[in-house]
Amino acid sequence: MKQAGPVLLGLLLTAGPAAGALNIASYYSPRNRERPTRSSTEYIILHTTEGPARGSLRKLHARGEAHYFVNTDGRVLRLIHRDRVAFHAGRSMWNGRTDLDNSSIGIEVVGYHDRDITPAQYTALKELLRQLQGIYRIPDERVLTHSMVAYGAPNVWHNRSHRGRKRCGMIFARDSVRRKLGLNKKPAFDPDLRAGRLINADPQLARVLYAREAVAVAPAAGPTPSNAVVLAAGKTAWDVARDRYNSPEVVYRFPDGREVRGDRIRDWGGIPAGTLVVLGESATENPVETVRVIGRHGADAREIAGEEDGRATTIYFLPDGRVRRGDELETAEIKSLPEGTRVLVGYVDGGYISKGRSAYDICGPRWNRPDTYYRLADRSLVAGNEISENNIPRQTRVFFRN
Repeated sequence: MKQAGPVLLGLLLTAGPAAGALNIASYYSPRNRERPTRSSTEYIILHTTEGPARGSLRKLHARGEAHYFVNTDGRVLRLIHRDRVAFHAGRSMWNGRTDLDNSSIGIEVVGYHDRDITPAQYTALKELLRQLQGIYRIPDERVLTHSMVAYGAPNVWHNRSHRGRKRCGMIFARDSVRRKLGLNKKPAFDPDLRAGRLINADPQLARVLYAREAVAVAPAAGPTPSNAVVLAAGKTAWDVARDRYNSPEVVYRFPDGREVRGDRIRDWGGIPAGTLVVLGESATENPVETVRVIGRHGADAREIAGEEDGRATTIYFLPDGRVRRGDELETAEIKSLPEGTRVLVGYVDGGYISKGRSAYDICGPRWNRPDTYYRLADRSLVAGNEISENNIPRQTRVFFRN
């Protein structure tokens, strides 16, 4: 994929201050035309880039991970057409509804989840929200933050699907910030925690998101904060890096000087205090769901899928070629699954493609997403963005994120 050149990026980011209430320009992602049109628009989801403008814009533009990008000087760029799907929410849920990319607009604001935004950003974002809320009839309480809707699959620290995967956009849950954006209402609680669909992995985040008391907001960030964090006693790799903890773009520098990338670590409980965790700034907004393997990503199914190891939404691909859902296996069978068994957590088994049943019939616009998987006759798993719509063999089995 061709990346935007440094000259064009420089012009977009240094063309001078915004004029008027809303200075907006089109800078469509190369992914724009391939994205399907949403069937409905129920939410607006606010994000913070957690990094400087230039690098953030480059990756968001290349990957089509937002509809709008709000720079620190108040200028706004369109990256994906507002009626099309942008891959900004990732693994997400709100009030039982999942995969919110299909029903929401994503706005990326240059800044950090725990820092105020600039006056120019307040002016531009307030007007952008006013226009979008008017077009799609979205009430204030459905203008959400990414941290409100993102959720994580079970991991070595949390044995169920959990809230707390992201702190992205947390600043936009503050009452004082919302008032400045013209938002007079917000959700009073997390409906998915209350209903027991998710567990709370980050109580501090929940207090910030739903607090009604006045909470001080830190000043807008100046120089880029360091992307390295020292792991303190009592903190885990997940506390620091969240769902990127085992990414190859995250580097762990141990007190003895050794450096190990996240995808090479097996003993997550053995990481000592004082380890420097370096978070790669080029990471995607929402890492693609990967197939995890027993013996590589966990000693057994419970370490990979937690308490969800016996659910219909946990799929096992056994080395002997069998495919089984968690609810099709006895507890003893799940415990004894062999090394090399591949696992998808939080997925729907869509069944087989046939003459009268296409990939689109099975999973709609998700058919070509990188987190949709096709199991071919040779037992290989191919991601949706790597498969040709016109050359998918019949009897290919489709698995898509729940």
